[in-house]
Amino acid sequence: MANRLALESSPYLLQHATNPVDWYPWGEEAFEKARREDRPVFLSVGYSTCHWCHVMAHESFESDEIARILNERFVPIKVDREERPDVDRVYMTFVQATTGAGGWPMSVWLTPELKPFYGGTYFPPASRWGRPGFADVLTELARLWQNDRARIEASAHDVTAQLQAAVGAGTVRGARDGAGAALADPDSLRAGVAAFRHACDARHGGFGGAPKFPRPAELLFLLAEHARTGDAVAREMALATLRAMALGGMRDHVGGGFHRYSVDARWRVPHFEKMLYDQAQLVLAYLEAGQASGDPFFAAIAADTLDYVRRDLTDALGGFYSAEDADSVPPEHASIPGAHKSEGAFYLWTAAEVDEIAGDDAGIARERFGISADGNAPDDPHGEFTGKNILYLAQPIEAIVARMGRPFDEVALVIESTRRAMFEARARRPRPHLDDKVLTAWNGLMIAAFARAPRTWPGSARAEGDLDAARRAAHFALETMWDERAGVVRRRYRAGEAGIAGYAEDYACLIWGLLELLQTDGDPAWLEWALRLQSRQDELFWDEAGAGWFSTTGSDASVLLRMKEDHDGAEPSASAVSALNHLVLFHLTGAAESAEKVERTLARLGPGLGELARGVPMMARVLSVWHAGVSQVVIVGDPDRDDTRRLKEALAGIYLPFVIVVPVSPGDHQARLATMLPWIGSMTTREGRAAAYVCRDFTCQAPVTTPEELTTLLAARDSGLGTRE
Repeated sequence: MANRLALESSPYLLQHATNPVDWYPWGEEAFEKARREDRPVFLSVGYSTCHWCHVMAHESFESDEIARILNERFVPIKVDREERPDVDRVYMTFVQATTGAGGWPMSVWLTPELKPFYGGTYFPPASRWGRPGFADVLTELARLWQNDRARIEASAHDVTAQLQAAVGAGTVRGARDGAGAALADPDSLRAGVAAFRHACDARHGGFGGAPKFPRPAELLFLLAEHARTGDAVAREMALATLRAMALGGMRDHVGGGFHRYSVDARWRVPHFEKMLYDQAQLVLAYLEAGQASGDPFFAAIAADTLDYVRRDLTDALGGFYSAEDADSVPPEHASIPGAHKSEGAFYLWTAAEVDEIAGDDAGIARERFGISADGNAPDDPHGEFTGKNILYLAQPIEAIVARMGRPFDEVALVIESTRRAMFEARARRPRPHLDDKVLTAWNGLMIAAFARAPRTWPGSARAEGDLDAARRAAHFALETMWDERAGVVRRRYRAGEAGIAGYAEDYACLIWGLLELLQTDGDPAWLEWALRLQSRQDELFWDEAGAGWFSTTGSDASVLLRMKEDHDGAEPSASAVSALNHLVLFHLTGAAESAEKVERTLARLGPGLGELARGVPMMARVLSVWHAGVSQVVIVGDPDRDDTRRLKEALAGIYLPFVIVVPVSPGDHQARLATMLPWIGSMTTREGRAAAYVCRDFTCQAPVTTPEELTTLLAARDSGLGTRE
């Protein structure tokens, strides 16, 4: 029989709707039951594409015996961390503080007042691997609740008070009230780059050892510092990391896109889950790397990743889905009802499969993708990887050409045709589970990526398609995720229904996407909505006393802590993205309150902000932009004309992370835009030709009309756009 979760929208909760556990969703019905029956709450937090969540579900939550203990002695609650990051953050803070580690599934036991007293992550059903068994933990905690209740409640009260005090003091060492605090100077940013240099894996790329996670905010910071100071080492650390990820097994070389992380230091063995937020941020990093290096390799990786998202993660209405699972049924078991799913089954290949697809050219495919007859995947305890291969780019095409004595174009064609044939063969396999909910924050990031791409390759065959994807997603957010009557953004959409009031990150990332769209097509509607959303975000989340943005409104009494996150994890913090948005808005509108919010947010992290760059790389990027100074480049001209396109191509050929681009189409669009940006109202084409205006602090140099003039102007040291130190 289905439990209460069958009525929910979350794919994660629906995965547990037929468990024998009497699950409740997070809400008053469960809380009231815990109070009425005087039972502790068992809170289980995860998400639908989480591998170890699947393992614990199969081992424990499908067990009648464990379900009996949970149902009789606890009130069990399931939470999708992607829908309710506010709940997840509170209890993850507790788990990390008390165990020194965190992750999902997260298992936490709470008093009826929702105060935590014990927690962890994955528990096996019986004791093994040095972990206590879940059944034993449940039995012991039930006994303690019965026999030592006062001690548990006192402990829960104390730890909750300590967490509240810690959150109130700031989540980053040195965080303070932003009013009057010292702003970090440029030397602090140099210290941040030095910290990355110290942690850099010079052999394999990335920072630190295994496992290695893609953290694009780090790379965006390093690239910005290269542009600001000319630091070649900062640039090379970013490029080497991006190159290693693209060549290794963490990238899907058949279907495009990136897996969640690498379990080894060489970027060879991935955890096969794919997340939308990774695709979006990595596209932005690869686009910037391409401009900073002039190497088309990076732009090609960005384009391939966008193609994956457009094909496999896009809803019919234009929004973007959240994720694809790591687990699926192995192809050889596809005909077996209820066959066991295994990690990576969709992506792994035997040498025989590749030989059959590539035919006489199998040797080329084997060398290119690192195929071994015995398999190159590591051993695993269940034997699921045995004899199988994880694709990676083992040999450059030039090396294969030299070894085989065949023309370069011929070898390249063989590799591409083999890849297409492998894609078609893989499409016949059982697909991993798709989490088809649409999250506003992650969509905002993806809108930013699709909107930025056409500025990197203006006039190309794909530019209009990328821009169309960004526009469709933005219109979807406006029509579906924005509740005009309530004045709130909704967090999640699925199966025709939008719900859950959005968090600071939803506003911040959506505004980021809209500002990127504005810089690509110049449509004043994007700026109008961005300004409306920014005003609303500030009303709901801005901390006037301490600066920065809270994650939540604080209106939900069931969420014990109103947190203000500074640390950048897999996603950038809401405060960092919001500060970057306000910095752009200030240099568009001149609104002094925007500059004040940015300065106070930076200052609350103190004069050592740059030294904290390993933990707050996106805020460090904001500080880099602040010290570099921001300029505007306005291109006035018909967007469909060649002279306008050529000016945009000149811009695309230069790495300009401290420039805001404002494309202006003369006529009604310019008039509407000028109501918000009066300084562009008088800008015109010159003698019928598109014109580019380079401006700083709203003071513009004489307009130019040729790509050569614009390139010269942008390269000049006194333009304020190039190296500043």
